[in-house]
Amino acid sequence: MRSDRARKGSGGRKDLGAGLKYSSRLENMNGLEEGLEFLPVNNAEKVEKRGPRHWVVLMVVLTVILLVSLLVGFLVWHFHYRNMRVQKVFNGYLRITNENFLEAYENSSSPEFISLANKVKEALKLLYSKIPALGPYYKESAVTAFSEGSIISYYWSEFSIPPHLVDDAERAMAQERMVTLPPRARARHSFQLTSVVAFPTDPRTLQRTQDNSCSFALHTRSGELTRFATPGFPDSPYPARARCQWALRGDADSVLSLTFRSFDVAPCDERGSDLVTVYNTLNPMDPHTLVQLCGTYPPSYNLTFLSSQNVLLVTLITNTERRHPGFEATFFQLPKMSSCGGYLRDTQGTFSSPFYPGHYPPNMDCTWDIEVPNNQNVKLRFKVFYLLEPDVPLGTCPKDYVEINGEKYCGEKPQFVVTSKSNKITVRFHSDQSYTDTGFLAEYLSYDSSDPCPGQFMCNTGRCIKKELRCDGWADCTDFSDELHCQCNASHQFTCKNKFCKPLFWLCDGMNDCGDNSDELMCTCPDQNFKCSNGKCVPKSQQCDGKDDCGDGSDEATCDSGRVVTCTKHTYRCHNGLCLSKGNPECDGTKDCSDGSDEKDCDCGLRSFTKQARVVGGVDAEVGEWPWQVSLHAQGQGHVCGASLISPSWLVSAAHCFIDDKGFRYSDPKQWTAFLGLHDQSERDVSGVQERSLKRIIRHPSFNDFTFDYDLALLELEQPAEYSAVVRAICLPDASHDFPAGKAIWVTGWGHTQQGGSAALILQKGEIRVINQTTCEKLLPQQITPRMMCVGFLSGGVDACQGDSGGPLSSVEDGGRIFQAGVVSWGEGCAQRNKPGVYTKLSMFRDWIKEQTGV
Repeated sequence: MRSDRARKGSGGRKDLGAGLKYSSRLENMNGLEEGLEFLPVNNAEKVEKRGPRHWVVLMVVLTVILLVSLLVGFLVWHFHYRNMRVQKVFNGYLRITNENFLEAYENSSSPEFISLANKVKEALKLLYSKIPALGPYYKESAVTAFSEGSIISYYWSEFSIPPHLVDDAERAMAQERMVTLPPRARARHSFQLTSVVAFPTDPRTLQRTQDNSCSFALHTRSGELTRFATPGFPDSPYPARARCQWALRGDADSVLSLTFRSFDVAPCDERGSDLVTVYNTLNPMDPHTLVQLCGTYPPSYNLTFLSSQNVLLVTLITNTERRHPGFEATFFQLPKMSSCGGYLRDTQGTFSSPFYPGHYPPNMDCTWDIEVPNNQNVKLRFKVFYLLEPDVPLGTCPKDYVEINGEKYCGEKPQFVVTSKSNKITVRFHSDQSYTDTGFLAEYLSYDSSDPCPGQFMCNTGRCIKKELRCDGWADCTDFSDELHCQCNASHQFTCKNKFCKPLFWLCDGMNDCGDNSDELMCTCPDQNFKCSNGKCVPKSQQCDGKDDCGDGSDEATCDSGRVVTCTKHTYRCHNGLCLSKGNPECDGTKDCSDGSDEKDCDCGLRSFTKQARVVGGVDAEVGEWPWQVSLHAQGQGHVCGASLISPSWLVSAAHCFIDDKGFRYSDPKQWTAFLGLHDQSERDVSGVQERSLKRIIRHPSFNDFTFDYDLALLELEQPAEYSAVVRAICLPDASHDFPAGKAIWVTGWGHTQQGGSAALILQKGEIRVINQTTCEKLLPQQITPRMMCVGFLSGGVDACQGDSGGPLSSVEDGGRIFQAGVVSWGEGCAQRNKPGVYTKLSMFRDWIKEQTGV
């Protein structure tokens, strides 16, 4: 078919006649225009291409594709992402200023509650409608509770907000506002709400009507102590994956004191633990959190919390399937403080944070104006100071603090002193609306500014110490000021690089006594050598080779691998006779012996309570903290010695406790009674304490009552002990078990709290450290045998004393099990400088104990 279409070329219009024809086929030949054919090659007439160039077509196509993509993207964003919403829940409170509180408002099912709640929801809807970042996205609100003041309403509001407006919405909700509903009848007054504020919350804490199976409302009255607990406590674990809450109330003008008497929930860990939270409101609002708790606490741990008003909220969110008993708590009401602080005018006295030793309430401001006689100055000594708050940077005090002389103090501090430059000083205490702590206990004294420490040395902190303690190598001032700018006595002191003076016998003892390690710098072995505990240097290639190259076994004591080596007295021997190079492999949770014998008989060294409590002075033990500790009572004498439980039927103690003396037959088992699970000597008949008679006493046959060598005894019980939360056995160390110098170890007992003092009623504990054996022999020449070990502080201060004899040295090893390192044996005085306690080294007697008891 002939086409009459005209084509536009570079040379204008031209009639190609029969020389150019169009095909009805749609083809694409090498990128040329579709439908175009060329004449045979013998056509002499020059053919001119007149269509658009191919790159122009390509650009047009790409442009169209780009425009279509942009259009599609815009439509997708507009219809999907632009309309995407984030579900946000806000917990808040507000005040209803012109209504009076009715008792019926405590019942969320009462007509009065429902009526008032509807008014609040109506007012909230009106308020949100006037805020652009909230009104269009508001879904619903619910009122969860009312309390006094005039009336405080607790509520939550839910929104469906575009992502780009979330920050604006959170700022709008956190801004305090007010709203008024006009009266609906001439006889009615308007409905006024003030202090309307709310904060983002975890949707899991939302209290909906269908989630009330684990919600409880409790009101305690004057003089009442009200108890509550997790469901099933103590006979069965609390529910898994549960959301529980307890709304606690007191009467108007009161505050609440809440105490957790028992607390055991899933441990705190990164995988997500079960969490108990206490709020200073009836809504779970993060800014009003008093405390968050997880894990296990001993019964005597300070878990008492005070509110700033007459309500508290306790929530439990369980995220695990672990089985724990939960908690038991009590609460009661106290009169609200009308004032805090006061005027102190005596020459000395004490003061503390509100409700000490319970946690101080939030939202407190107290001021103490202290004035002593005109010719004196004021000295403040803070004996206890705990003002810790989560996520507060060190050195800053933006939340809870004590302010004195323009300086703020917060955090956790040891005893410290603050002084004045006149006879007056002002102490201000402030707590914000969130997390609280134990607070402080302080005393004030008057002193002569011209001689603040008569006959003594004054630390830079203001503390007074004896003059002879200056420059003696021991830091008696917490700021080390008694050891600064000293001239060391070269005959018996070493001068550290930091200018501290230290005793010469501390050189090269493996301990960093100077603080800058300069006392150990000249004691290192050459490269590729290992330094033995006795100072000897051996090639590193000989370390962990199964041979005692050091002579004291230290080259074989810290090996990590469990490979089989030649047996020596320093290697662990499995039941099949093979020996391991690994140090202390027994009961560490790893099977190192091929026959598994290193992990057999490991029902020992575990306790129910592992969290260390804050205790003034650091000496009171917790109930159940040392469940192997035993009190031995001699007939007619009460507590005489300690012991430790190593199996249901056997105890370990010191041989010198059973030497007949002054007509009394201490060697007769009938004269003794063992108390297991005991905490307070005045309460031996309380639940959990087990009383047992002794069947026989086996003193070590080589015991020397003059040198106290081989000071060990085994005691068999008439009836086996029953294991419980407060009665358990401690693990015995293998003969190869190593307790290296510097290792922290605990000593426990009811002995005298000071030399020449009286015995303790409450079980005492003290953390001490293993002292290098060479140093020990230098301090007590010709007195230390291989069966003995020195443990304590060369500076003194912590030690066993009379009445602690026979008690255990407890050492926490890898895997968390506790092994008995030694038995309290003897010492020169108690807690004296350079006179460490001496203990029977239990690993030396492992085979003998096995022979006598089978344990």
